[in-house]
Amino acid sequence: MSVEKKDMEKIVALCRRRGFIFGSSEIYGGIGGFWDYGPLGTELKRNVKDAWWEDMVRNPPEGPNGKEFQMVGVDCSIIMNPKVWEASGHVGGFSDPMVDCKTEGCKGRFRADQLCESPCPLKPSKMAGDFEKCGLTEARAFNLMFQTYVGAMQDNSSVAYLRPETAQGIFVNFKNVMDSTRVKVPFGIAQIGKAFRNEINPRNFTFRSREFEQMEIEFFCHPDESMMWYEYWRDVRIKWYESLGIRSDKLRPREQGEDELAHYSDACTDIEYLFPFSDETQELEGVAHRGNFDLRAHGTASKGKENAFAVIDDATKERFVPHVIEPSAGVDRFTLASITEAYSYDENRASPEFMKFHPRLAPIKAAVFPLVGKDGMPEIADPIYREIKKRFPCQYDAKQSIGKRYARMDEAGTPFCFTVDGQTKEDGTVTVRNRDDASQHRIDKSRCVEYLQDQLSL
Repeated sequence: MSVEKKDMEKIVALCRRRGFIFGSSEIYGGIGGFWDYGPLGTELKRNVKDAWWEDMVRNPPEGPNGKEFQMVGVDCSIIMNPKVWEASGHVGGFSDPMVDCKTEGCKGRFRADQLCESPCPLKPSKMAGDFEKCGLTEARAFNLMFQTYVGAMQDNSSVAYLRPETAQGIFVNFKNVMDSTRVKVPFGIAQIGKAFRNEINPRNFTFRSREFEQMEIEFFCHPDESMMWYEYWRDVRIKWYESLGIRSDKLRPREQGEDELAHYSDACTDIEYLFPFSDETQELEGVAHRGNFDLRAHGTASKGKENAFAVIDDATKERFVPHVIEPSAGVDRFTLASITEAYSYDENRASPEFMKFHPRLAPIKAAVFPLVGKDGMPEIADPIYREIKKRFPCQYDAKQSIGKRYARMDEAGTPFCFTVDGQTKEDGTVTVRNRDDASQHRIDKSRCVEYLQDQLSL
């Protein structure tokens, strides 16, 4: 059954009830734009990151026309020298247009370009600015970076920032990576890490948050081959989402128009997804052709010359500053997309709500149940559980009716459940139940791990 806009409230409620996502600091009333991942959400999010790292870094698809390339990883600090953000343009230009409402009892703050989707705090049936009492100020720039201080003194000399993106850590380590490894252009540097933006209006559950996690690649290539690599990474990233269960009819790549492109960008594709909280698609990832703006900017700021990070082609001896293709994906956004895509409803099941996660992403891969807690069934079920647990995330559950146990696993998105029953003692077989269609069949108890390996294709 398709997920409708009204079901977003049900999805949020299920996420909290089953331990996928909690509001941060809930016992103190929470804090806007920050979220905590519970036990199931932590496993789901880790599976997202592991799948990305395995498919993009350790074992990426073959390059265009069979062209070979290397991928390496870094893990850069969240707080960097503030000169990094001055050179990248974030200190001077990383801002959103903001308006304030001066109406008594409101004092709301909104993005000027999103008034049409920002409910008025005094009259939620209207959008900000539509209520006759709204007294909005003129728009002004609002820098999105979180400022902090490093050291004992809190003055201009100790100002620092929480990074608003992970990309700059890769750029400033470009030469370090080149000098410490055997990589040659074309090659990519990948990073997964936290970033922070002081969003004026965080909203739509975890979609727009002030603390979030990114999966980013900066791929360095020859300028003459840059459009070829741009098209390669654009297509690779679209196929990756489809391979992990995102339906193609909800996944909509959109090429940015010339008026949308950053001043340094030659091309950019926004890979968008139709979330149930909106009638319009929202960005999961941007695949951008950044030219060589970043390397030249950091070369000029740190070394005094814009070609400081030029490389030499071994074959032609040509010296050039590499161009960069950047696939930048949101971990939290794809995790949310996976949750909304997986959410299913069937009133004929013990639990009408169930999660049809792609097997690679499912937080729990299997569960083992003794039908009853006696007659030797727990003694048979326990070794099966322990053997599966060595290879896959697995749970053992012996409490309540078998229907309620199936329902709990359905809500967690567990693909398969193995039940030890009376027949197991007679012929050594167990019941296997499939999450997606609730079908059941029997296999020998010795084949449970083998069965999971075949079915999960891991």
